[in-house]
Amino acid sequence: MVKNHKVSSTKFKISNLGYLKNHLKAAIMKNYDAIIIGSGQAGTPLAFKLASEKLKVAFIEKKHLGRTCVNVGCTPTKTYVASARRAWEVRNAERLGVKISNKIEVDLKAIKARKDKLVNESVDGIASGLEKNEFITHYQGEAHFVENKVVEVNNQQLTADEIYINVGARPNIPDAYKNVDFLTNESILALEEVPAHLIIVGGSYIGLEFGQMFKRFGAKVTIIERSDSIIKKEDPETSEAIQQFMEDEGIEFELNSTCISAKNEDHQISVQVHCEGEAERNITGSHLLLAIGRKPNSDLLQLENTEIKLSNRGFIEVNHQLETNVKGVFALGDVNGKGAFTHTAYNDFEIISDNKFKATNRKVSDRILTYGLFVDPPMGRVGLTKNQALKEGFEILYGHKPMSEIARAKEKGETNGFMSVVINKKTNKILGATVLGVGGDEIISTLITAKYAGMDYHDLIDSVQPHPTVNELIPTMLESLEEVKA
Repeated sequence: MVKNHKVSSTKFKISNLGYLKNHLKAAIMKNYDAIIIGSGQAGTPLAFKLASEKLKVAFIEKKHLGRTCVNVGCTPTKTYVASARRAWEVRNAERLGVKISNKIEVDLKAIKARKDKLVNESVDGIASGLEKNEFITHYQGEAHFVENKVVEVNNQQLTADEIYINVGARPNIPDAYKNVDFLTNESILALEEVPAHLIIVGGSYIGLEFGQMFKRFGAKVTIIERSDSIIKKEDPETSEAIQQFMEDEGIEFELNSTCISAKNEDHQISVQVHCEGEAERNITGSHLLLAIGRKPNSDLLQLENTEIKLSNRGFIEVNHQLETNVKGVFALGDVNGKGAFTHTAYNDFEIISDNKFKATNRKVSDRILTYGLFVDPPMGRVGLTKNQALKEGFEILYGHKPMSEIARAKEKGETNGFMSVVINKKTNKILGATVLGVGGDEIISTLITAKYAGMDYHDLIDSVQPHPTVNELIPTMLESLEEVKA
């Protein structure tokens, strides 16, 4: 009996100690006007905007200021794309009558150093701004929720009437690859030597961009994709055109790879591929890049301590104004599932800012989908594809022109790709467009602007575009529309 009493007493003391610890944390809780978790392309400008209105802000970032875009996304990858483009231009200069006598070498260490410099400049700029701002308290650490309006970071509890979640997403790593050496879109940027043979699992946007750039750096590249086409969400003609010009550069594709696994083997990576109708075979390379999508970081926030609702894919559910089901708690950027791009994250910030300080009624549902694929030549996309429009039941007019028909593309010696546009037959308004070709990532802006303005496509036909430009193909394309039926 005495022994049991001692055990019971000990349990009581331990339990009581935990209670006192939590009570003490609550007693020294810090209060703010707003808490921002994550320093991505929505959270960072929002912190400075709130501070400019003299609101007291707790700004939490667990790792790198600037998050994905600045550190492992747009800034570093487009820096690499630029270097890859220069290598390609030099190797192909003779087609335009320019002879290069010296051997072309790619110094990945120097490319990485240039990238690191640009990244550090951006990160240092954010850090400097935070340090000088009297209304922002910067916490470096991983945050989690204790309850709806209480967040803990570094054993410090914080509370605010408004909480903004901007924690982004991370590479998806299936269990089948967790025991092999692999790279992600983040870790591949740390390499200082070009891989001898880079195997990429995933034939979508990230895989294609890294595949082309490392091929141009001098690696052998094999891209493995489960589907019967790359970037499956695009129209077949888009996927086929991109695959064709990448194959022309020497990139190998393995499609319909329904069973993929990998293992380490003699300092190499062996990927087992079972393609439809073929026997299983091995592809052996020096490096493996996994580009199999991304998953939201909502699972790191301990949202089970709150009433905040998640979708079945782990995204934080929000309304048209980006507010969760808990009043005063908002989710911005990739984690809300409303967009997976820097420009959509920044637009989330604009929606929050304008609704809060300008009394507008901006909605995320008013946003028109647009994005780019930064292979070379690049692709710009806005709105619906042809197949999407037909599936949604629209009566459409469709225009399509190859880049080989535009003088400026021929003069540049870059005629891969095409322009296409989808028009609502009943309203004459643009439903969507694709510009795949030289300057496509910039040229799409003309069609984005026309779509936001609700222009009748005839107004674009009548516009006078400067010559010689690739842009002047737009009116020509619109003059040759044809009706397409499902």
